[in-house]
Amino acid sequence: MGEQPSSAAFVTWFRSVAPYVNLFRGKTFLIAFGGKAIAGQLARTLAYDVNLLAALGVRLVLVHGARPQIENLLRQRGLASVYHGNYRVTDAQAIGCVIDAVGRIYVEIEALLSQGLADTPMANSTIRVVGGNFITARPVGVVDGVDLQYSGQVRKIDAEGIRAQLGLGNIVLLSCTGSSPTGEIFNLAMEEVAEAVATSLLADKLIFLTDSPGATDIDGALLDELTVEAAERLISLGDWLSADLRRYLPCAVRSSRAGVGRVHLIGYDEDGTLLRELFTHEGVGTVITRESLEQLRDARADDIGGLVALIEPLEEDGTLVRRSREMLEREITRFSIVEHDGVIVGCAALYPYGEGQAELACLAVHPHYRRWGYGALLMKRIEARARASGVARLFVLTTVTAHWFKERGFAVRQIDDLPAEKRLVYNLQRRSSVLMKEL
Repeated sequence: MGEQPSSAAFVTWFRSVAPYVNLFRGKTFLIAFGGKAIAGQLARTLAYDVNLLAALGVRLVLVHGARPQIENLLRQRGLASVYHGNYRVTDAQAIGCVIDAVGRIYVEIEALLSQGLADTPMANSTIRVVGGNFITARPVGVVDGVDLQYSGQVRKIDAEGIRAQLGLGNIVLLSCTGSSPTGEIFNLAMEEVAEAVATSLLADKLIFLTDSPGATDIDGALLDELTVEAAERLISLGDWLSADLRRYLPCAVRSSRAGVGRVHLIGYDEDGTLLRELFTHEGVGTVITRESLEQLRDARADDIGGLVALIEPLEEDGTLVRRSREMLEREITRFSIVEHDGVIVGCAALYPYGEGQAELACLAVHPHYRRWGYGALLMKRIEARARASGVARLFVLTTVTAHWFKERGFAVRQIDDLPAEKRLVYNLQRRSSVLMKEL
């Protein structure tokens, strides 16, 4: 008996991720992480989560850095780390350390993704990891009189070659080095490689694993959503941002402007952040988009499925009057909806009754989004539609949220105050409260 709540919670959770599984299948995600992430204790569980994404049909590109590993090799060999701006001054001795560190990390990641022990998430998996000469590099050159030597920038990405490997079901693993047409090897900034590859592929998601849970405001509060304009303002003002974020945010903004669907910034020092960011409504990090994830609009015929998923639980517990799918199809133009990241999270409908009166009906917001003010936003939308139609009085019938409407200008009325047509179909068994608002 004690296991029943956890079993029910598991079933509810498992069903809740199904829309994301359907949405992500066949999409291209690029996951970028620095050397600190792969050196941490969670590298093995990150491999588990990458394996899960691959098993769900996500096309994956991984880009890794090696900054702390390069620093360690330089120290061991008695060499100094020299930086100019965001670039390491990579001389002939330093490039040897870069090659050794990157090669070792590549092999380690390959091994992590090749695990197959029983009783682990990797059991029975057949992941193929491939690399290749997909990145052509060029030297940064001389900056402010400083010759950066073997520090480079991305010149070209073999996007077709990467797509071909993804089409075969392979995970493409790329490092922070690239070669030139003359055969030289250059040290590249991991975040610039990630930006270039994601942009060339027009990836659906670019995910940076960072030393911070995500972008934060000056008080340290997580900013769970940013437009590119807001992210640019944060770059110019955010002296408080972590080292990773100061490097990654400009790449995130440019990627988003260039056509990458979503850019996510999440922490690497907590187990499961990748899955929680992708498969929960709330997420755990910061998502950057060209436009706001929030969209308020009139409903369309192709929204029926999302509306049904939203209101069915409220119909089952008696909060809303049950509506058949056929009824929703007939009356879809009466509905307004709120979308968040492509998912319908709120709805409301307007039903005119003549004589300047109309009903605000089926106001519903997904439980995870009720604190975001979407209910009030939808109510204002319906009021605006009502005024545009010449409606002077709006009424609502409710069994559980009368106080919410009172706080927003509705007053309690009697059944006899309803339009005659509505009185005829009033359900006495529900004993709904009648509230009205003069517009």
